[in-house]
Amino acid sequence: MEKSISDRPPTFFEQVVAMTPGKANLEKCIQCGTCAGSCPSASDMDHTPRALFALVKEGDKETVLKSNTFWYCVSCYYCMVRCPQDVHVTDLMYSLKRYSIRAGYYTRPGSRAASGFASTFIDNVENFGRSFELGLAARYHLAHHPLDMYKMAPLGLGMMRKRRMDLVPRRIRSIDSLKAILQRAKELEEEDLSALEVA
Repeated sequence: MEKSISDRPPTFFEQVVAMTPGKANLEKCIQCGTCAGSCPSASDMDHTPRALFALVKEGDKETVLKSNTFWYCVSCYYCMVRCPQDVHVTDLMYSLKRYSIRAGYYTRPGSRAASGFASTFIDNVENFGRSFELGLAARYHLAHHPLDMYKMAPLGLGMMRKRRMDLVPRRIRSIDSLKAILQRAKELEEEDLSALEVA
C-alpha cells in the first residue's frame, strides 16, 4: 500500500515549494521556456530556469543544488511578469539559493564565484542598509577575478564622473532596526528549514 503524503518525508519538489513564500505555482509549469527566453543572465547559466524546474520536478536534488542558475538570477522579475502560468520563478530562485547554502553546495567550484557575489551583496545590505557598488565590485573581483579588475576601470570612472557611484558607503538611518528585522527573518527561515528536514 502506497504511503500517504503525511506518512512519508517530503520530496525535493515539495520542500522547494514549501520553503517559497506565498504560492510558488511550480506545479503549473508547462516547460514553455518563456522564463529562459526572458532571462538576461540565461547565457551564463548551466541550466535555464525551465530546465532547472524540470530537474526539481524529477527530484534530481544534487544536480539542482550544484547548478549556478539561481546564483546568476538578477531578480529583474521579467520571467515572472511573462510567465503564462504565473509561476513565481524569482521567488523559487531565492528558495534554491537558501537550500543550496543550507546543504553546503554553494561552496563547490561551479557556484563559488556567483555565490561569492551574492554573499558580498548581502553583507553590504546588512552593514549599510543598501548596496555599495564600488565595494561590491572591488571585493568580488579581488576574490574571484583579480586580474580582470582593470577592465572595470572605465565603467567605474564614468559612473563616478556622473555621480552614479559613491566612493565610500553610506549607512541608512536606523540601521539597527534593519539588522533586527534581518536577524528575525533568518531565525524564522532556520525554523522553516529545520521543519522541512532540508540537507
